[in-house]
Amino acid sequence: MGITLPNLEVFAGGVNKFTGTVPLSLSNASRLQVLDFPENGLTRAIPAENLATLQSLVRLNFDQNRLGSGKTGDLNFLSFLVNCTSLEVLGLKGNHFGGELPASIANLFTQLKKLTLGTNLIHGSIPNGIGNLINLISLGLEGNYLGGSVPDVIGKLPKFQGLWLNVNQFSGPVPSSLGNLTSLTRLFMEENKFGGSIPPSFGNCKNLQIHNLSSNNLNGTIPKEVIGLSSLSISLSISNNFLTGSLPSEVGDLKNIGELDISGNKLSGEIPGTLGSCNSLERLHLQGNKLEGSIPLTLEKLRGLEEIDISRNNLSGKIPKFLGNLGSLKHLNISHNNFEGELPREGIFSNASGVSILGNNRLCGGIPEFLLPACSSKKRHSPRGLLAPKVFNPITCTLAFLIALSCSFAACSYVKKSRDRPVTWHSYMDWKSGVSYSQLVQATDGFSVDNLIGSGSFGSVYKGVLPNDGTVVAVKVLNLQQEGASKSFIGECKALRSIRHRNLLKIVTVCSSIDNQGNDFKSLVLEFMENGSLDHWLHPRDDEKSQPKRLSLIQRLNIAIDVASALDYLHHHCETAIVHCDLKPSNVILDEDMVAHVGDFGLARFLLQASNDPTKIQTMLVGLKGSIGYIPPEYGMGSQVSIMGDI
Repeated sequence: MGITLPNLEVFAGGVNKFTGTVPLSLSNASRLQVLDFPENGLTRAIPAENLATLQSLVRLNFDQNRLGSGKTGDLNFLSFLVNCTSLEVLGLKGNHFGGELPASIANLFTQLKKLTLGTNLIHGSIPNGIGNLINLISLGLEGNYLGGSVPDVIGKLPKFQGLWLNVNQFSGPVPSSLGNLTSLTRLFMEENKFGGSIPPSFGNCKNLQIHNLSSNNLNGTIPKEVIGLSSLSISLSISNNFLTGSLPSEVGDLKNIGELDISGNKLSGEIPGTLGSCNSLERLHLQGNKLEGSIPLTLEKLRGLEEIDISRNNLSGKIPKFLGNLGSLKHLNISHNNFEGELPREGIFSNASGVSILGNNRLCGGIPEFLLPACSSKKRHSPRGLLAPKVFNPITCTLAFLIALSCSFAACSYVKKSRDRPVTWHSYMDWKSGVSYSQLVQATDGFSVDNLIGSGSFGSVYKGVLPNDGTVVAVKVLNLQQEGASKSFIGECKALRSIRHRNLLKIVTVCSSIDNQGNDFKSLVLEFMENGSLDHWLHPRDDEKSQPKRLSLIQRLNIAIDVASALDYLHHHCETAIVHCDLKPSNVILDEDMVAHVGDFGLARFLLQASNDPTKIQTMLVGLKGSIGYIPPEYGMGSQVSIMGDI
């Protein structure tokens, strides 16, 4: 190239599929000003000895290639570029350069404006000589293995606009000298080991638009100079640190910010009402703190909010109805607080998949999908003169259990007297009245093959329409000739009668009776799910391949979250922890909105707490069975049933 085209001034071939090495002959093109080949597959080293003759070079860019060996000395070629006095841009990020940043970087091209070395294999520390690059506007060192303290001299580079130090191993305090970078617009320092407090001097960075200090070891309070920096218009993230104190009221000065993330700290006090002045706020994340009080009514002004996460705090009071009037709101997480009263039904609250309310045991009402108790119109009586709750609650639970047990025995006896009369277990105000065997025959057109949805180890599932109210259901008929089927039926009843969650398959009723031939008949009547099992979407049968079933990345992610939410409920939020023991795609059912529901609790196990370690919980039952290919390997080595098996 260089020999054939000695007068070449611009040679740009970025975003192609070039491989091999950088040609040595380019050193003959002495007029070359731009050599730009990012996003290719170039390998080995840059022939800096040859390129050093290109004294007119202004831009040298090899970002996103495969240059370097990952070993010490890969960056020694920088010392050969000292004669390129016109060089303004040097792009080397996304390669395989190893070793340390050479001290010779201090002698390089004072005209350099942009230096990118991110996502390589560089270790060591930043040389103090970096302070000699007085015209540097942007420095990218992200995604390496750099450590030690960040030198104060960086704060003496007057033209700095962008600094990327994120995802490294930097430690020590955040240099207060960074507050001298008054032209700085972007500062990324997340995922390091910075300690100490946040320097108030950041308040001098009057042009800063995005600031990320998340996932470090920072402590102390949030400086009002930082939280009130009005220039922040994109994002402020100081999440996952050890910050304490309250959220300063100066947060209201962030009138143009799009995202505020202060989650995963130890903040206390109330959410300041001044947040209502952040007119451009789209994403608000305050979860995982110790915030108290109620949701400020001033948030009603934030009409552009798309995400609110205030979960895992100590917030209380009623859920403001204005949240349902925020037209842009797509995700609301208020779980694990102390909210009470009626859950609104409008707006975001009409979509159960967009709201999480777990861990707020005093909420009521809402749409049926939330499975909350109905709100009582009567005022609660004073408990004075009644049994104390610590005495009253255990007595009530014991009596309820004995009554339920008695009813179950009575019902079982009654079944023997009547073939068509069902025996039904009920969860209070949840399961509907029972159906008889003849009604199920009518509902499924005689258990017709045309209505067969699927079959498993212990029986078959049919689509049916209940004759009394036209409800479409899934009827799971147990094959009682199969060993363990009856035990599976009882286990599933025990598991499902006392649990409710939006991501668990809801049971409508159960039928234990006798069929037309005088044989025992047991059936579970479940919610019908329009989109069938996840297994059919992932692995369609031959007769289904003509109907394309494809899950987008977002759908897959949502399904994973739905299943994880169900497991979290079973493992951590039931009165007695439950292990599913047979989690697999065919037991994950999708409704018409593609919301996932975990079903088939025939092998579920109730756990007794043996210690404070949930991985050491002992099971009440032994002899675990499961599906080949999905049984946790540790169970085959004699391990006890645990929630870790489901996970």
